[in-house]
Amino acid sequence: MTDTPFLPDFFLRPTLAVARGVLGALLVRDVPAGRLVGRIVETEAYLFNDPACHAVRMTLAGPEHCHTARNAAMFGPPGHAYVYFTYGNHFMLNIVTQPAGTPEAVLIRALEPLEGVGEMLHARPVDPRNLTNGPGKLTQALSIGTALNGHDLSLPPLRLVQGTPVPEDAIVAAPRIGITRATEWLYRFYERGNGWVSRPRS
Repeated sequence: MTDTPFLPDFFLRPTLAVARGVLGALLVRDVPAGRLVGRIVETEAYLFNDPACHAVRMTLAGPEHCHTARNAAMFGPPGHAYVYFTYGNHFMLNIVTQPAGTPEAVLIRALEPLEGVGEMLHARPVDPRNLTNGPGKLTQALSIGTALNGHDLSLPPLRLVQGTPVPEDAIVAAPRIGITRATEWLYRFYERGNGWVSRPRS
């Protein structure tokens, strides 16, 4: 498998386009035991003027007032990781989009595991059917935590590389999950019929 990174301009497109375009891409995690690879099958987009975005309130005061330990990476360079801790026990992995200073990102919600499944199950000992079908599940399986917050996703030990894009007619747009604001916005995207999607649309 050849690892071809995305060009920087890929992440400077509208965030909704990135959220759709990254479906089918591969997330590659290098760990001491080997290489872990998952294919992205579900994403969610978060925009700077989005009521559900971490930075929406802070942008009103300007970027110079909104960098916190939790969300500073979201204001950083595009194509970098934004990893945060939530609900007391989950890490969430996002891809930063837009130029530095514009806080937008794409949450990786689900992966289809391709390589290193045994090592993923060692990190997350569950029924294999529940290994990576959720944002907190996939970060546990791939040992992704806040040490990778701000990491350039074109470099080891965590890389986003090109795969086979999901055709537009196989992409479902649905409401986002696990938020309380702008719940009706169709900013969640997933591959129709893929068994690793966290929650298919009813």
